[in-house]
Amino acid sequence: MMEDFNSETDSDYTSYWRDWFISSRGNEYFCEIDEEYLTDRFNLTGLNTEVPYYQYALDLVTDVFDLDADDDLREQIEKSARHLYGLVHARYIVTTRGLAKMVDKYKKGDFGKCPRVMCEGQPLLPMGQHDIPNMSTVRLYCAKCEDLYNPKSSRHASIDGAYFGASFPSMLFQVYPGLVPEKSTSRYEPRIYGFRVHAAAALARWQDQYREDMKTRLRDAGLEVKYVEDEEVEDDEDDDEDQGLDSKERVVGDAASGRMDMGI
Repeated sequence: MMEDFNSETDSDYTSYWRDWFISSRGNEYFCEIDEEYLTDRFNLTGLNTEVPYYQYALDLVTDVFDLDADDDLREQIEKSARHLYGLVHARYIVTTRGLAKMVDKYKKGDFGKCPRVMCEGQPLLPMGQHDIPNMSTVRLYCAKCEDLYNPKSSRHASIDGAYFGASFPSMLFQVYPGLVPEKSTSRYEPRIYGFRVHAAAALARWQDQYREDMKTRLRDAGLEVKYVEDEEVEDDEDDDEDQGLDSKERVVGDAASGRMDMGI
């Protein structure tokens, strides 16, 4: 990132810092923070104690930096500016405007797709496992299998997870419930010449029983979750009932015909 900075003139760089930051390789997960949000001191509460050269960093991010600093100091301020932007970003993306911007990126698949085959390309969301900086790097959350994955790119894998926060995916789906995908219980079953492997089959039966118990507890608690497979089962049951009614009608009809033939 510093190579990009050195290739630009000071005036160009300081005039378009946020544009430069968002367009830099490795920063594709970030959305652009509105200037109104950045200039509202209330939104920055407490960050002055977490970011070195805080005021200089803020001036750089808001495009008003005019200090004639040497290269070493400028590099430290640039590092602080990136850190400051990340911390503010975690707060911004849980606001109405921030969520809307991240939803657009989510729909476009900017954060990648779930590598699990059974999730069928479900878009991912970035999140942190901690809200405290330097605790862990960013992870990618799949709302379909409800698991976390590491980013494929090393550039993304080095991003601090605190720049997105642990609450972001939950907040997004709380505000946009229509984006919550249907849960799927489909999973791969190992087979040899078409026969299920015994150990895997036993595990699958245990998982099925555990899942049924969990669904029962959720229903008892009034928190029933709709599964894709449930709809398929309901359709099958409806088909079976229809077939059963047809069979009964045929039996009754045959019996009636028999009575008539016998002169009853």
